[in-house]
Amino acid sequence: MRFSDYPFLRYLPFLIVGVLFTRVELSIPIPVLIGTVIVSWGLYLVLIVQKVGQNSLSSAFLGYFLIFSLGYSLTLLQKERAAASKDENLGDSISYLARVTKHDVEKPNSFENQLEVIATLESMGWKKSHGKVLVYHKSKTPLIPGQVILVANSPDRISSPTFPNEFDYSGFLERKGIHYRQFIGEKFEVFDSSEVNSFTYRLANFREKLLGIIEAKVPNRASQQIAAALLLGQKENLDKDIKNAYAETGTMHILAVSGLHVGIIYAILLFPLKGIRIKSSQKRIYLTTVILLIWVYAILTGFSPSVIRAATMFSLFTVGQMRKRCPSSFNILAFSAMVMITLDPTVIYEVGFQLSYAAVAGILLIQPLIVRFWLPPNRVLEYLWQLTAVSIAAQLTTFPLSVYYFHIFPTYFLIANLFIIPLSFVVMSVGISFLALSWIPLLGAGLGGMVSGLIWVQNWITHTIQLFPGGNMERLTITFSGMLLVWGMLIIWANWEFGNRKKLVYLMICLFLVWTGDRFFRELNRPEQELLIFSGEKGILLDFKLGNRYFSWNESFPAEQISFSVDPNRIAEHRPHLIDPILAFADDSLTHFSVWNFDFNPRSKTFYWKGQHPKQIEEISSLKVRQLTQSDSLKASIAAFRVVF
Repeated sequence: MRFSDYPFLRYLPFLIVGVLFTRVELSIPIPVLIGTVIVSWGLYLVLIVQKVGQNSLSSAFLGYFLIFSLGYSLTLLQKERAAASKDENLGDSISYLARVTKHDVEKPNSFENQLEVIATLESMGWKKSHGKVLVYHKSKTPLIPGQVILVANSPDRISSPTFPNEFDYSGFLERKGIHYRQFIGEKFEVFDSSEVNSFTYRLANFREKLLGIIEAKVPNRASQQIAAALLLGQKENLDKDIKNAYAETGTMHILAVSGLHVGIIYAILLFPLKGIRIKSSQKRIYLTTVILLIWVYAILTGFSPSVIRAATMFSLFTVGQMRKRCPSSFNILAFSAMVMITLDPTVIYEVGFQLSYAAVAGILLIQPLIVRFWLPPNRVLEYLWQLTAVSIAAQLTTFPLSVYYFHIFPTYFLIANLFIIPLSFVVMSVGISFLALSWIPLLGAGLGGMVSGLIWVQNWITHTIQLFPGGNMERLTITFSGMLLVWGMLIIWANWEFGNRKKLVYLMICLFLVWTGDRFFRELNRPEQELLIFSGEKGILLDFKLGNRYFSWNESFPAEQISFSVDPNRIAEHRPHLIDPILAFADDSLTHFSVWNFDFNPRSKTFYWKGQHPKQIEEISSLKVRQLTQSDSLKASIAAFRVVF
């Protein structure tokens, strides 16, 4: 098959590049952009209607440019809507009225919820407002979607990450439209509850009712949490130990409602058609009902990227069945991605979106190659081998992303998935029956007990595999060029037998040159001696690099903050997890370091370069690097600094 046989697979990269191009700071007026797109459309339609150069580079260029412009325009429009959806003065208000949009999520010391601001009280009185606020409260009475509450005081803006490679929590929430958060305790008053039972919040209330059924009829608490995650996509209340167990065994995807779960639902719904002959018109009606039920399930479980992708793909496959056609899986995969990006361009930055599409692409490309290595002698072994091939293929294409974002790799993922995936299929089959028949007293209690027991077994297997020695490789890193190299090698492997081998060899050479060049320039620009300064609100931490040796010094920097603010940079820079402390000598108000012979004043957070003066001083963050003027001292504000000697 030629690449040109997959049109949506060809269009997708141009749409993604259009979205990414908005990160380049260009001040293009919207009217100019719209005019350019209209003129391009006009030229493209003229070429198509007159059949002039239909297969020429000019028409192809215009077509791809229009797809690029679509991604660029949609992203700009979304940014404008996002900017208009927040009130910049919300942080200065005296108090505000807001509508509750979700049910409470239990946290260790409070309850989390989300508010949509309606109006704010300022010095001149009340005025209409807008924006989303993440709140934490300690009220014994839960907040219910649809309630309007009066909140005292103003919320705080969510600050950007301070240190390099630190997780951008503010950016994560900003993509959800949330720019403020506030601990309100019990300093709020329910102002209105008339909208609680309205149609807008009926789905959220129905989901909460199903959660109540699980909590009431599934006896074991750990089983309740897994059942809520498996059946309803509610994983906010999962205990930390359970999350770690599933993450370290490579089965975390079981707890996030994804294509696997939609596939199980799809298989259950299509099971009645096996072995039964019905009229084509009746089959169309049934398959249409299956599509509707899949989308109802997608909406019920929160509409995550992986669920939307799976629901779109299964819907298109089902439509193909009704039309007695077999559409290309790659075309369907690319089309579903284009639909999601068109609806929400920023979805390409979500880790779930990237992992979901990488996993499915790996299964489509690599799984058939792995299956060919062995021909099992019976159906049981064939089923296990097919499942093994799927797990290996998905892991091969997703492990670069897992290492890039999470820096871990589960060694026993294959063993764990061989047990957990079939068991989760049984759990979901029984669980769906349980939710549907829970209103029948004895039957509902019996099915709830079965769900609890099956999940207990699933958890026991997961925790047992977690205890295997060497089960989790940690502190791994990979560069973007490294990811391209891995994916390029997989594509070459997948196309080696039928593709143009000469071009594939050229591709491999280019990928190795890019990867090698990237590593060379990184090593070339890596200084032999440097000091990294992490200056926070409560203290300061210093990381020393002397050739291949690393040392650290801590001045009141909170230990619990190191793991998420400093450690990501240490991992990215290949520093060891446990760093030896360095000797320093306190003298009056100064601390003296014999390395490079400099002094530090903890009170003023000022460094005095007495001996070897720095060659370069930079203020660094996750987004930018700013060169500082050379001087005999450095006053460290709340930021990170790199001092090169």
